Amino acid sequence: MKTSSFSKLTKLALPVLMTALSSGALYAQDAAEEGASGTALFLQQFFNAFKWETEASMYMWIIALCAVTALALMLERIYFVFIRSNVDAAKFMAEIRKLVAGGNLKKAIALCETAKDKALPSVVLAGLKRAAEREGGPVDFRAIQNAVDEGTLEIIPKLSERAGYIAMLSNVSTLFGLMGTVYGLILSFAAVANPALPEDQKALLLARGISAAMLTTIWGLSVAIPCIIVYTMITTKTGKIIDEMDEHMVKLINLMTGNR
Repeated sequence: MKTSSFSKLTKLALPVLMTALSSGALYAQDAAEEGASGTALFLQQFFNAFKWETEASMYMWIIALCAVTALALMLERIYFVFIRSNVDAAKFMAEIRKLVAGGNLKKAIALCETAKDKALPSVVLAGLKRAAEREGGPVDFRAIQNAVDEGTLEIIPKLSERAGYIAMLSNVSTLFGLMGTVYGLILSFAAVANPALPEDQKALLLARGISAAMLTTIWGLSVAIPCIIVYTMITTKTGKIIDEMDEHMVKLINLMTGNR
């Protein structure tokens, strides 16, 4: 997926989030009116926190924006790393080595061409094409190695692209949740310290401030935790793909050049 695809996912994720918030607010309100459990009351307070007249609503919306962006990034990276770039390395390379050992470089190249959008086949293709240029003559180990290195350097940045933003949004969501918490506590302490307010109004403002503080915290963590999980999965898979490229390309180069 290119940047345009990421933009499309972002535009798609925003209305989905807005619809989820609206639907959740209606459900929570109906459930609370019917005297439902504490979970329904919590959901009602949570969705009400997005109303602009509510304390710390700004932080709730900022975290929601982080959630939309992170969702689009995670979907794009999951597709690119787990589907677009992934291949059964052992099975694919077993077939490639069989063809190379039999001297069928053209068939090996054709097999790579069918999956050239994937990470490992594209790097193998670069090495095989360089070897095919010298077909009938001595195979230059250094020339093949350079071709493989060039192909690897083109693939690795694409595998790692934009993954760091997911980790960043995880941290940003947590920090904005913390800011909302501090903001809510400031409002609470200011209400308690105001001598002009009656005691019952102080208690109300104290409860509102603490509620806003806790809601921003849980909302920030709710966005951050999935981001951390998905980021770890993506980076782990990316590392595995790179390790597979290194392992299998060394074996393939040794096979083609006779350096066993």
